[in-house]
Amino acid sequence: MNPWVAVAYLVAGVLFILALRGLSSPSTSRAGNRYGMIGMLIAVATTLITHDIANIAEIGVAIFLGGIIGFTVAQRIAMTAMPQLVAAFHSLVGLAAVLVAVAAFMNPDAFGILGADGNILAISRVEMTLGAAIGAITFSGSVIAFAKLNGNMSGAPILLPMRHVINLGTLLAIVVLTAMFAMAPSAAPGESMLFWIVVAAAFLIGFLLIIPIGGADMPVVVSMLNSYSGWAAAAMGFTLHNTAMIITGALVGSSGAILSYIMCRAMNRSFISVIAGGFGADESSAGGGGGEQRPYKTGSAEDAAFMLEQAEKVIIIPGYGMAVAQAQHALREMTDLLEEQGVEVKFAIHPVAGRMPGHMNVLLAEASVDYDKVFELEDINSEFAQADVAFIIGANDVVNPAAKTDKSSPIYGMPVFDVDKAKQVFFIKRSMGGVGYAGVDNDVFYMDQTMMLLSDAKKMVEEIVKSLD
Repeated sequence: MNPWVAVAYLVAGVLFILALRGLSSPSTSRAGNRYGMIGMLIAVATTLITHDIANIAEIGVAIFLGGIIGFTVAQRIAMTAMPQLVAAFHSLVGLAAVLVAVAAFMNPDAFGILGADGNILAISRVEMTLGAAIGAITFSGSVIAFAKLNGNMSGAPILLPMRHVINLGTLLAIVVLTAMFAMAPSAAPGESMLFWIVVAAAFLIGFLLIIPIGGADMPVVVSMLNSYSGWAAAAMGFTLHNTAMIITGALVGSSGAILSYIMCRAMNRSFISVIAGGFGADESSAGGGGGEQRPYKTGSAEDAAFMLEQAEKVIIIPGYGMAVAQAQHALREMTDLLEEQGVEVKFAIHPVAGRMPGHMNVLLAEASVDYDKVFELEDINSEFAQADVAFIIGANDVVNPAAKTDKSSPIYGMPVFDVDKAKQVFFIKRSMGGVGYAGVDNDVFYMDQTMMLLSDAKKMVEEIVKSLD
C-alpha cells in the first residue's frame, strides 16, 4: 500500500474515533458529527483516487443522488421517526454488505481474490461469506425492527414454537456451511450453491431473531443492529483489502456491542438473551392489554400549575409521548418558569426511554435544556422519596411497577423509576384507553397521589405554562 494512502486511512480512523467520542455528549455532538463527516470524506476520496475505477462518472452520479436523498430525508424526518430511520439505514448497510459479497463471489478476479488454480481463495471465501451472512441478518432484522417501531407490527413479542431450536439450528447451519464452502476443493466464480444457501439462511435468521423481541427491548435491538452493520462492513473490508472499512466497521461494531451490553445491564436484561431473540421470554409475556377498568383521578392544567408552584423539588420523566407531541420546548419553558419561582427541577432519563438509545437526551438537548439537570436512572432514582412532584410526560413502561412485582409481565426485571415514592404524581397521557409500548397496564394511573392529565402532551404543558405566568 502507498504510504500516503495508509496515512490518509489512519487520519480517517482517528476522526471516526473522535466522532464517537463527540457523540457521547449532547454538548459535543455537533463536533462529533463534523469529525465523522470529514473522516468519511477523506476515506471515500482516498479510495476513489487510488483505485482503478471503471466508470468514475457513474460513481459520481450515485454519490450525488445518494447525498440528495440523504439530505432530503434528514430535513424532512420528524424526531419521532428517528428510530425508524436509524433501523432503515442499518438495513441499507446490511444490504450493501450482501451486494458487495455477491459481486466478489461472481467476479473474484476484480477483487483480487482469485487464486492461480481458478478458485476463490479459501480465506476470502470465509471473509465474504461471513460478511454476506452478517449483512443479511442486519438487513432482515432491521426490516422487522422498522416495522415494530413504525407500528406496522405489534410491539409485543411474537413467540414461535420451538424458536430456540430453530434459531440455534439455523445459526449452526450457517457456520457449518461457511466452513464447507471454505474447504471445498472447487470454488470457481459464482458456481457454489453453498454461498447462496448461507445468504438465504442469514436472511431468515434475521427475521426470526427480532420477531420475538418485545417493544421494551427495542432500544437494545437498534443498538445491536448498529453493531451488526459494523461487523458486516469490517468483514467486507477484508474482502476489498480496504483498511478504512476494516477500521470503521470495527469501531461501529465494538461500540454498538458495548452500548448494547451497558443498556442490558441497566435494564437487568441478559445480553445474550436479548440478542438471541428473546431467549427466556415465555408465552405469558407475549400478550398484554389494558387491564380492567379501575378508578382514577383526573385534573386540569390549573390544578397542576398550582401544585407545581408550591413544590420545592420536581422530577420530570419524559418518554416517547413527549417526542410524539414535540413537547420538549414547552417543557423547557415550564422548567424555566418554575426555577424562577425557586423550584428545583431535574430530568430523569431511563436507558430505554423512547425508541432508541439517547432518544430523550437528544430531544432535551434540542430544546436547550441544561444537561447538568439531566440524570440517568441510577443517579436519581433515590431522590423520588424527597420529591414533591414526579411529572411524567409521555412515559409509561419506565415507571411501571409491574416490572418489580409481576413475573408474567414482559417488562419484569427491568429497573424502573420509583415514582410511587413521590408525594404527588402528575401523569400526562392522551387517554386512559392506551397502554405502554410493551402492552401492559400501569398501576401508577390508579395510585392515591396520582393525578391524570389526559391531553396531548404539548397542549397540556402549554396550558400549564399559561397558568404559571
